[in-house]
Amino acid sequence: MKHNHVDIITLGCSKNLVDSEILIKQFETNGYSCTHDSKTPRGEIAVINTCGFIGDAKEESINTILEFIERKKEGKLGKLFVMGCLSQRYREELETELPEVDKFYGKFNYKQLISDLGIAQTPQETSSRSITTPRHYAYLKISEGCDRHCAYCAIPIITGKHKSRPKQEIIAEVETLVSQGVKEFQVIAQELTYYGKDIDGKSHIAELISDIADIKGVEWIRLHYAYPAQFPYELLDVMREKKNVCKYLDVALQHISDHMLTAMQRHITKEETYRFIERVREAVPGITLRTTLMVGFPGETDEDFRELMDFTRRVRFERMGAFAYSEEEGTYGEIHYTDDIPPATKDSRLSELMSLQQSISAELEGERVGSVMRVIIDRKEGDYYIGRTEYSSPEVDPEVLIRADERTLRVGNFYDVLITDSEEFDLYATTILQTADA
Repeated sequence: MKHNHVDIITLGCSKNLVDSEILIKQFETNGYSCTHDSKTPRGEIAVINTCGFIGDAKEESINTILEFIERKKEGKLGKLFVMGCLSQRYREELETELPEVDKFYGKFNYKQLISDLGIAQTPQETSSRSITTPRHYAYLKISEGCDRHCAYCAIPIITGKHKSRPKQEIIAEVETLVSQGVKEFQVIAQELTYYGKDIDGKSHIAELISDIADIKGVEWIRLHYAYPAQFPYELLDVMREKKNVCKYLDVALQHISDHMLTAMQRHITKEETYRFIERVREAVPGITLRTTLMVGFPGETDEDFRELMDFTRRVRFERMGAFAYSEEEGTYGEIHYTDDIPPATKDSRLSELMSLQQSISAELEGERVGSVMRVIIDRKEGDYYIGRTEYSSPEVDPEVLIRADERTLRVGNFYDVLITDSEEFDLYATTILQTADA
């Protein structure tokens, strides 16, 4: 056990990661050293930042807590703290069931942990973080909470109403991160396009992204988690006109049949969804669309699923993830519907949908062979440098593999590469001598 050392484990999404990075900075400011997501934790203090989104995530969170409780029982750990979405939602039950945990914090009061330890007061600047990602990119959280009440989703129950961060605070954070070497920003929120509506009833996302794009040193901005209904189309103008706003939009559509969209309370129709996609692709030629789809929502018929398959075939999303419906207590779906789709049916539908997407992805990636693309190098792994184009977000999207014996590349730098080959989800490339940074 290393004294004055803290292990911080982050489960779930990149929004949780930002919270962990803020906490790490606070510990470091007070003289502690921190390790994030260590495979061999050795600190005297451990903090687990939990996810409570769906069943599998909750199970992973509980299992991780139990592992650290065992470490504590064996004398390998001094204090154990739990924070994040799971403890925000189930704190009372967790305190009763897991008394070995020293204290549970929710999603928003975790900054009290420092003062509760009697170390010092929490630093005031909310944007001060220790980046855990490769130093050339960072996640930028612009809001918390969500005012959309989709029937399957527990996020509004966990995080509460949408609350936009002040623009000047976000801009100051970007400027600080740029000064530390960050070139690429993944802009994240539960619902990106709602930004500003809680302040004056209007979406200000286009204005915010435009202002971030004007900051010197910001090379790439990528947008995550938009919502299709009441979409602020002026955002697409910014994406088209600002060279450093990636032609990439992550927008979860969930389904396409009117029957399912109504049941899910998505406030959009099949026809409107098709028109939305058409407008996006017209406004930003060459855009990459990432979406998430759901199978097995209560009442989903074979016909509904066939519509979803036809939709996927017709639209040909550049990036797509999917998951099977998981009933979450307290949601509209759990209260008003019966989870009536057998697990085996959910699994087979999910498998069929992802198999279709795999073939679409292989075709679309294959079309890039022979083209010259700009990539940023994320890391070196074995015989390859691993890079990404503007059309790929870290960890979830296809990567570009460049043989390391060709020439020495620098992690965090941009290079122009010639795409020479493709697989279902990845590309192979060779560098063109001139770097894209030059």
